[in-house]
Amino acid sequence: MSALGALLMVLAWTGYEGILRWEFLVLSMVFIGGGIVIYSWQTYRHKPPGIKNNGVWFSSLTNRALWGWLLGIFLTGFYIILYWFPSYLGYHESGNTGLVRFFDPLSFTLKGSAASQWFVYGCMYTAAIVFFGFKFILKYRHSRYQIWRTCSVMFFQFGFAFLIPEFLLRLNYPYNDLKNMWPLNHYFFDDSNLTGLIDSGNVGLFMLIFGILMIFIISPVLTYLYGKRWYCSWVCGCGGLAETAGDPFRHLSDKSLKSWKIERWLVHAVLLFSIVMTIAVLYGFFYDNPEGFWITKTMFLLFLVILFFAGMIILYLGKRRRINMERRAFRIAIGFMLGVLILIFTTFYLGQSDFFFVDNYLWRSWYGFFIGAIFSGVIGVGFYPLMGSRVWCRFGCPMAAILGVQQRFFSRFRITTNGGQCISCGNCSTYCEMGIDVRAYAQKGQNIVRASCVGCGICAAVCPRGVLRLENGSVDLSVRTEERKKTILPKLPPRQLFLKSPL
Repeated sequence: MSALGALLMVLAWTGYEGILRWEFLVLSMVFIGGGIVIYSWQTYRHKPPGIKNNGVWFSSLTNRALWGWLLGIFLTGFYIILYWFPSYLGYHESGNTGLVRFFDPLSFTLKGSAASQWFVYGCMYTAAIVFFGFKFILKYRHSRYQIWRTCSVMFFQFGFAFLIPEFLLRLNYPYNDLKNMWPLNHYFFDDSNLTGLIDSGNVGLFMLIFGILMIFIISPVLTYLYGKRWYCSWVCGCGGLAETAGDPFRHLSDKSLKSWKIERWLVHAVLLFSIVMTIAVLYGFFYDNPEGFWITKTMFLLFLVILFFAGMIILYLGKRRRINMERRAFRIAIGFMLGVLILIFTTFYLGQSDFFFVDNYLWRSWYGFFIGAIFSGVIGVGFYPLMGSRVWCRFGCPMAAILGVQQRFFSRFRITTNGGQCISCGNCSTYCEMGIDVRAYAQKGQNIVRASCVGCGICAAVCPRGVLRLENGSVDLSVRTEERKKTILPKLPPRQLFLKSPL
């Protein structure tokens, strides 16, 4: 049934005129979605509740064999066409053809204008999360946490990421994905976006203020209370696609120590690149508009310096014990940020309008090409069948990086373990899509407090012994970890360790 719906899409892609009608678009979506729903229902309805991952290492699709490689090549090729060759999909400013024209009726209904390749992509992306979300709910129906979490990402993707932005465009308001924020929304501080929001009256001003509050107040507070899972597993569309459509590939994530080291360097390097790019764009914006706003480039640079040093002081005074445990990482972070400040003041002292002799929007173009397109799109989704479903979230997402830092040092969230119940089956580590060796923590009875953990809860869901629990505590996690170590491994005199049991 899904194949029939996909066939209608292919016929529309080829430009067959007889099928480029509203009725066939609806029929295609119904066939594709209905096929996924029926397949999911037939697969799981007669099975008892519980995780079913039988045969994932033997299937050609999910063990990096022929079908997995073919799917990876297809997805990668589709993203390359989407980003750089949209004319092959039928997008033309003079008039759409092919697949993009197939979606024109729906686009005119929602926003009153013809479709673009991004509208087509948004429809497919949302449909994938909704339809595969239904499959995910059936598979994990024994866990209320997984059901509510999946319903949440389906709701935010369908409403906040798809419908609301399209309706705003119909009302001539600037496009804005309300669930995305900087740095994931890397164009938020662009000149065109800021000007558009300011010129849009009260609605645009609300979006601008809301976006800034999300960065500095709302997100840090929610991360403190619930960890980064509030966003990465309950709201984010990237995570939503990884959890639903990417669920069959979660076991493919690399759990090696080498992969973890690459992850730490790469994801924080992307975050640094995002910060530099944003500073460059804002510096150029205030430099080119000296009289347009009460914030001048001098005030902007002063704000950055105050923000940096205030953050370092608060972090050190509040988390000295944790910093002493990770002294090397803390020094590297300070070195990176001091380097950025040197670039800023060099630019300012020389009176340059371009940030460190590079055109401000060239920084933005580089980031958009290498990170926004190649990393998040082509690699982030195209490599699902080869590297697991959270490639982008794990190695490249700056939002995951900055929330991870907050979670690591300030959050109450942790995954607690009961090492005495662990049977070392390895399910938790196998199905951790972020590449965390959960079993190693469980065997030692240590709480899991990792910057990369997105709190999806699958490790707890697949555990047959109930060893793992997702909790929000109110104590210093490093202290709690030491207490648990002492509880599980009490210090006894050497003689008592060899006493025979009375039984």
